Amino acid sequence: MKESVIRPENNQVINLTTQYAWSGCQLVTENSVRFLSCASGRSFRSVRERWWYVALSKCGGDGLELEYEMILTNGKSFWTRHFSADEFGILETDITFLLIFILILIISCYFGYLLKGRQLLHTTYKMFMMAAGVEVLSLMFFCIYWGQYASDGIGNSSLKILAKLLFSVSFLIFLLMLILLGKGFTVTRGRISHTGSIKLSVYMTLYTITHVVLFIYEAEFFDQAQVLYTYESPAGYGLIALQFVAYIWFCYAILITLKQFPEKQPFYVPFFAAYTLWFFAVPVTALIANFGIPKWAREKIVNGIQLGIHLYAHAVFLIMTRPSAANKNFPYHVRTSQIGIVEEAAASGAKFPHHVYGNVTFISDSVPNFTELFSIPQSTGSSTSNPRKQMEETSSADHNLTPSCVVTTSEFSGAPVLLKPSPAGSDSQPPPYQLHAPQLHQHNGYTEYFSMHTTGARTV
Repeated sequence: MKESVIRPENNQVINLTTQYAWSGCQLVTENSVRFLSCASGRSFRSVRERWWYVALSKCGGDGLELEYEMILTNGKSFWTRHFSADEFGILETDITFLLIFILILIISCYFGYLLKGRQLLHTTYKMFMMAAGVEVLSLMFFCIYWGQYASDGIGNSSLKILAKLLFSVSFLIFLLMLILLGKGFTVTRGRISHTGSIKLSVYMTLYTITHVVLFIYEAEFFDQAQVLYTYESPAGYGLIALQFVAYIWFCYAILITLKQFPEKQPFYVPFFAAYTLWFFAVPVTALIANFGIPKWAREKIVNGIQLGIHLYAHAVFLIMTRPSAANKNFPYHVRTSQIGIVEEAAASGAKFPHHVYGNVTFISDSVPNFTELFSIPQSTGSSTSNPRKQMEETSSADHNLTPSCVVTTSEFSGAPVLLKPSPAGSDSQPPPYQLHAPQLHQHNGYTEYFSMHTTGARTV
């Protein structure tokens, strides 16, 4: 920042006396007290952004008693009049991103409606919708604050604090959702272990406390006369460190999940690649803002970058989880109504069984997938040792008179067992249909959940 001595010939020095015509001063007497009342204005033109300082001095005498009110403006436009040069464009940027996030929220609610109809609206997707909704509220309060500031040059500081709090809440919800998805929650498991829940609680509590400390530090120690970035403080550096810890945890969780469920690579590989950029974007932006962006342009640039990072995170997740048959990245395959049954049947009580990829449930948006009506989660034990029956038959008063509808599952490790018809001339009559155990077709990897074959004509 360059400094220079003021020059009287450039009208940079104003004498507050009645002899100086441009000062607008006149002598006023009230209650036998004489004082000068000055009212005037000055305009300055500059080809680039500059810092302007106002200094008041009295040469000689016994001190100075002064009451003053100054209104500093930048032009006459609504979008610039009360804004400093480093705040130009913030209101327009916030309005633009507010409209975009409203669109994202509407689309996510529509996708949520479709997922709910297919019983695939899991907790993690609800967290995503909540994060988008809180983001919309945050931007709405920011727009109200900056709009009021553009009108009177003062604004409501409470609205700005509320908007910042909601912005942080949206960030924390989204961060928690990413860690949960990395651990496989609602994708490969129905719940997090007790130890994992404690770790998550401790981490998110620490992250929240650090955010609160950051707000307090900003309110108490930041100089209003300086342009300071939010992360330019000890608490800000602490948040950057916690962001790196979250990324390490995120990587480890995805590695373990893919090791146990390699069939989920179509979702987790692009998921990891996309959000690796997101995890690094936040601290890198903070470092660049602190050391690489000039102070006179920092606030408006950082505001746009932060909103762009949030938009990137929400847009990527919205695209990756769209309920479409063409979406090869769709993560969910267990319906919400099956989670309790699957957890009870699973050996560990926490992880879902291995399954073909989730987008097979979206064969058509208009035609239901009837194969899902006959699917039952596979158990890990053998058919002889498992206390649960792997074959369930509908009740019938007489099995010889009414053929039964059978729903079966089978382990792939053993050879399929075929039910052979009774030999000719036997006393017991064979049923008109024979049931074959479900088999895995090698060409598509899908399980045949339901199969019936006729046995031929019977002797009358």
